[in-house]
Amino acid sequence: MKFRMTQTMRWYGPNDVVSLSDIRQAGCSGVVSALHQIPVGEVWTREAIQERKQMIEAHGLEWKVVESLPVHDDIKRQTGDYKRFIENYKTSIVNLAAEGIKVITYNFMPVLDWLRTHPNFTLPDGSRTLRFEKDAFVTFDVYLLKRPGAESHYSQEELVAATTYFNKLSDDERKKLFDDMMLGLPGSDEKFTPELVLSELAKYAHIDTQLLKKHLSDFLNEIIPIAEKHGICFAIHPDDPPVSVLGLPRIVSTEQDLEDIISFIDSPANGLCFCSGSLGARKDNELLKMLQRFGNQVHFLHLRNTKMDEYGNFQEAEHLNGDADMPAIVKEVLNIMDRRQLSLPMRPDHGFQMLDDLNKTTYPGYSAIGRLKALAELRGLEVGILHSMK
Repeated sequence: MKFRMTQTMRWYGPNDVVSLSDIRQAGCSGVVSALHQIPVGEVWTREAIQERKQMIEAHGLEWKVVESLPVHDDIKRQTGDYKRFIENYKTSIVNLAAEGIKVITYNFMPVLDWLRTHPNFTLPDGSRTLRFEKDAFVTFDVYLLKRPGAESHYSQEELVAATTYFNKLSDDERKKLFDDMMLGLPGSDEKFTPELVLSELAKYAHIDTQLLKKHLSDFLNEIIPIAEKHGICFAIHPDDPPVSVLGLPRIVSTEQDLEDIISFIDSPANGLCFCSGSLGARKDNELLKMLQRFGNQVHFLHLRNTKMDEYGNFQEAEHLNGDADMPAIVKEVLNIMDRRQLSLPMRPDHGFQMLDDLNKTTYPGYSAIGRLKALAELRGLEVGILHSMK
């Protein structure tokens, strides 16, 4: 076997506390980046793409993967100005292709991308990780956000547990939970407001899983022919967490969901971002089986690990010490690359905040040292497996 994973890290642009020099010193050959400064739905111009590309290449790195080119919620709902946003999206694809981008990662999660109740959860050794606690989430939904009709989405047992949880919190702890849940997406310093979230949630009141899947199918049938023509592959990121939240439908959470997405349009450009952490946050997802089944459609890899309990709480784990069998996953990735005769881009998704980074303000999960540790472990695992297969 001669193909190895292309090692990258996510870089949020000039304001990222993790510099391009840091990423190069970690041993990466490239970065995964996006133009967060451009409002969602507007065109990514050639000039803006060139500026970011030149910045990256000046540090001896490549930019081949975009994460993410966001999909406007009007497109997900097929309301408002969605047709113009689709045309803008097509133009951005053409512009990115002209600058050498090969993979565009995106998601189709309504309103909010990822959710964690504790983005800076302290572990026994003092390092910090991202954690999702069910009781805290229900407490937020019912008692802090006060989403209309939220109680109907939970069992009596869950509501009782949330009430107990809420009553034990001090005013400061309630405020912290609320603020943590309202954190903006990585790459942005803005926070969501409850008024904005409730307003956006209400816009999805008539959209169920079936309709959202139809809207995704319609979107893919518009953009994938453009992507294929210009030599770009699309990779959809799984839902995070891969369950319904805040009453919203989730359509990229299970093996059946992935099968449906691949069937929406038959094209090599219509593919997947295999995120072992997001998909692994469901007990019924068999990661290795899914990778074996959809290996030909995987265009990008997020390798991370989680630990989950029977109640549904989960947290980011060490990359080699979680519920996912990372050695088996990496071995299958090597088989896939050998069969397809290519190297797949990979980034060590999420990492503990640890050591000197504990004194820095970083995006949760995206401090430098924790990801460097993860990359080193994954790199060593890959080399060890390759050596054993000789």
